[in-house]
Amino acid sequence: MAAEAQTSLEKFKAEGHSAFVLGYTGEVGRALVEELNRLKVFKRVVLIGRRQIPLDLGPEFEQKVVDFENIDDYKGVFRGIDTGFCCLGTTRAKAGVQGFIRVDHDYVLLSAEIAKAEGCKHFSIVSSQGADKNSGFLYPRTKGQVEEALKVMHFNRLSVYRPGVLLCDREESRPMEAAFRLVLKPVAYFFPTAITTPVSVVTLAMINNVVASSNSSTFEVYDNKAIHQLSGISKGCNHLKRSQSAPESTKTK
Repeated sequence: MAAEAQTSLEKFKAEGHSAFVLGYTGEVGRALVEELNRLKVFKRVVLIGRRQIPLDLGPEFEQKVVDFENIDDYKGVFRGIDTGFCCLGTTRAKAGVQGFIRVDHDYVLLSAEIAKAEGCKHFSIVSSQGADKNSGFLYPRTKGQVEEALKVMHFNRLSVYRPGVLLCDREESRPMEAAFRLVLKPVAYFFPTAITTPVSVVTLAMINNVVASSNSSTFEVYDNKAIHQLSGISKGCNHLKRSQSAPESTKTK
């Protein structure tokens, strides 16, 4: 299995793919960039955001500052990039209801439309466990609506990830969220694939799935357990015996 995974990885690298990352300053986005830098999967990686941040990355990385309110003026940033990762998002507490919808819905879909038009073939997005366009709650409803809108854009391949509660050490202070994570620690330890997901697990799952270029599905959704399995590093899925540095092509729906 490891040899097959390494072959898939080397084949993907040899094909000379390029990628962009939306939301690279957030927790998942930063972890994703770190893994992309370590694995050297793409010949070019464009980090797209509202501001530049200090980063120690390889020469294949470049930061592009855009105004999402006028994203049509930045079409060239997406031009010719075949793979897209979207980790863009905020919270209702931080941005308010309209601000949350603007970022998690409008910015995501406007960016995706431009990316598709400019050559993006495979679009991967971090959604949420429980995403449902008909939900009575704002967060899962918005995530579900985004998923449905992305489906009708007809990317060659659309990958949706629905992780549980993300486990990470946030730079910004969120006391209630930190307390909630503390309560969930025993659950994460004994039942790692139940309702929690470390950000490292999410990012490796996304990379592994992109490298699995033999995948013929045009639309795929990965729930929390599937994300753990696809990552190859979750202790809840040791039986898969995957290598962190050698992404495999196994997919779990």
